[in-house]
Amino acid sequence: MHRIKLIASGIEMAMQYKLIRLGDFCEKIGSGATPRGGKDVYFPSGIALIRSQNVYNDGFKKEGLAFIDEKQAKDLENVTVKPDDILLNITGDSVARVCQVKNDVLPARVNQHVAIIRPKSDELDPRYLRYYLVNESMQQYLLALASAGATRNALTKGMIESLELSIPPLPLQHYIAHILGTLDDKIEINRQTNETLEAMARTIFKSWFIDFDPVRAKAKGRQPEGMDAATAALFPSGFEEIGGREIPKGWGTGSLSDIIDLIGGGTPQTSVEEYWNGDIPWFSVVDTPQKGDIFVIDTEKHITQSGVEHSSTNILPVGTTIITARGTVGNLALVGTPMAMNQSCYGVRGKAGYSDYFIHFQLRRAIADLQQQTHGTVFETITRQTFDGVKIVISPDEIAQKFDQIVRGDLEKIRKNLLESRTLATLRDEMLPKLMSGEIPV
Repeated sequence: MHRIKLIASGIEMAMQYKLIRLGDFCEKIGSGATPRGGKDVYFPSGIALIRSQNVYNDGFKKEGLAFIDEKQAKDLENVTVKPDDILLNITGDSVARVCQVKNDVLPARVNQHVAIIRPKSDELDPRYLRYYLVNESMQQYLLALASAGATRNALTKGMIESLELSIPPLPLQHYIAHILGTLDDKIEINRQTNETLEAMARTIFKSWFIDFDPVRAKAKGRQPEGMDAATAALFPSGFEEIGGREIPKGWGTGSLSDIIDLIGGGTPQTSVEEYWNGDIPWFSVVDTPQKGDIFVIDTEKHITQSGVEHSSTNILPVGTTIITARGTVGNLALVGTPMAMNQSCYGVRGKAGYSDYFIHFQLRRAIADLQQQTHGTVFETITRQTFDGVKIVISPDEIAQKFDQIVRGDLEKIRKNLLESRTLATLRDEMLPKLMSGEIPV
């Protein structure tokens, strides 16, 4: 009986849907422009200019956000992004990607590769429309539409206006958007929490191993701030000069190679099907986690155990740091679940006594030096010898271990948040098409 009621409810709900033309339900559909001079006239701050690299189906990305001044913004006043606007990439390889922008980015403008879609909110819920456009079936349709032209992928204003959507009454739109939005909101909270936790760990590392704050405090006869007596006792109470550099007494200097071991990667033969699409994540530069997340818990490509056995790659344990070493040099990721990687990366682990999280933040500190010492005629490359050339101050291993003990709980929370967000995203993606079609009664 319950199943019959659900089916009847679903049929009744589906009957409420109506077919509309998107252009008839929007106040605005239009793209922007790039100020004359392109990136040479961008500013470090100002009014945001949103470009295609900021627009993703899973949300807006601030990385690489450009800024323009008031005069340039006035010239683009007709493409001002307002709260709840939907942004759609309309050209190039990123065509059809859709997102909405948080209010903290506004006021903003868009360039010519991004279209603003502003629905009439009393007829079409903006958040519902965004979910409609990221639905897999609509994404496939948009991509097919964009590729129909003779040159590069493109969606025109006319194509967007002519899109036909099957939508329910406004109250149902609100409720569907609320259900899916609740999942996305939790994912966003996890992301913000991760940024905060990562920043806290980074601050402690800088205080202990770069600014030497505990040593400076003890040298002045003060107890190091926020530190218990047992931890404070690990630090010396003064400095000494070694090689023209002032470092804490009892600490040393050396190269990055002195405290790390490197693990190589590899690629299984791509023509052998049995090596691919397995259950072992396989890291490449595209899998670099976004700011604050630190860990990589899944990858774009996966390989099989046979693929591992028939290539030079290795299974990296949780806690290993991966550094990209060729082409795009210096991207870092902490392994959040056992995985392999390609030959353009190194896995980095600490030598005896130097623990995983200390090594990760030490590498982050050394990235600029590593990048400066890259070589290669075609691609910039980090070799094993590059790590020899990066000089560092080396603390006693018990202080490195204490750092790990203090930050481990927060970093494990980051990893758990990422795993939870992946589960929530999977649930959202499974529910989305069923809610949009009326298959799931609301």
